[in-house]
Amino acid sequence: MTPGSRKVAVVGVALSDCGRVDDATPYALHAQAARRALADAGLGREVVDGFASAGLGTLAPVEVAEYLGLRPTWVDSTSVGGATWEVMAAHAADAIAAGHAKAVLLVYGSTARADIRAGRRTGNLSFGSRGPLQFEVPYGHTLIAKYAMAARRHMFEHGTTIEQLAEVAVQARANAALNPEAMFRDPITVDDVLSGPMIADPFTKLHCCIRSDGGAAVLLVAEELVRDCRTAPVWVLGAGEHVSHSAMSEWPDFTTGPAAVSGRLAFERAGVRPEEIDFAEIYDAFTYMTLVTLEDLGFCGKGEGGAFVEKGRLLVRGGELPVNTDGGGLSAQHPGMRGLFLLVEAVRQLRGEGGERQVRGPGGPGELPRLGVASATGGWFCSSGTLVLGRD
Repeated sequence: MTPGSRKVAVVGVALSDCGRVDDATPYALHAQAARRALADAGLGREVVDGFASAGLGTLAPVEVAEYLGLRPTWVDSTSVGGATWEVMAAHAADAIAAGHAKAVLLVYGSTARADIRAGRRTGNLSFGSRGPLQFEVPYGHTLIAKYAMAARRHMFEHGTTIEQLAEVAVQARANAALNPEAMFRDPITVDDVLSGPMIADPFTKLHCCIRSDGGAAVLLVAEELVRDCRTAPVWVLGAGEHVSHSAMSEWPDFTTGPAAVSGRLAFERAGVRPEEIDFAEIYDAFTYMTLVTLEDLGFCGKGEGGAFVEKGRLLVRGGELPVNTDGGGLSAQHPGMRGLFLLVEAVRQLRGEGGERQVRGPGGPGELPRLGVASATGGWFCSSGTLVLGRD
């Protein structure tokens, strides 16, 4: 097998304990998720020669690798916000295909909720005021305000309504109700979303992601290792990445995110079309992210996201395109950079491990989905990573 000719598969995925975890450190959550992902694959840590992690330690990912007892010969610490993990997975797939590694472990863990509860940190309104951000932060332009302003622009240009945005949260919660690992499972209505406390106009509380603790891990391997695994492989068919802006003044169009580029690249490289996708896992720190990313990925036209989501299309049960089948960051879990959780859920769906929330394939009941997409966004639509995954 010559370098560059290897196919790459995901063979192990896992979550650590998630939700309310008051008695664990971020390092412990990393280790718990990593052990579970290796056990899921049926492989020992000695096979891991590549490691990727971000967000923890002074020398990320060196400190985390040391904690896990790993001495990798390929590493990645790319940090582009929530899209980090899809971008890392793309880098890992390239490295494996090129023969630079044979098994790459991606791991994340955070006690964001527990740290605030214990007073170890406070809620952050912005990411700092250095560099280009110094021209916006003094005017109160917080992280959530950036998303809220973008949503308002979409509403102005395309007639998107606040009720349509609320539908994203309602359908995410309906999917979460089928997920025993979701943090919030009680049904909500559009009225519940609209009547909640205002956070940043037009977003009320339920338009915004939850804050949880938790970790996740994903193991990617070269095709020759697949036969040694206990799980069915899920193949990386195509990937794309893109960075857009950091200052809002440098974002040319608030109604189009970087997934418009990363998604196009991923679909082209996979040789598939959006209409062939059976489900989508989309980063949803806010309801607007889901709506505009659906447009950017080509599941509906630009400006048509509002009408698309209001028809119940995102539901696992009865939806035309099930989205965020675990409940997403709006209801399941969101411990910070959630992109790795999208990959875990996508793999579980393709392997038929969704339980009550299992997506059906194109042939209907009894058939597993063939193709899924995971698309994550970082910052305030600053970055995007998209992966197309498949069983074949």
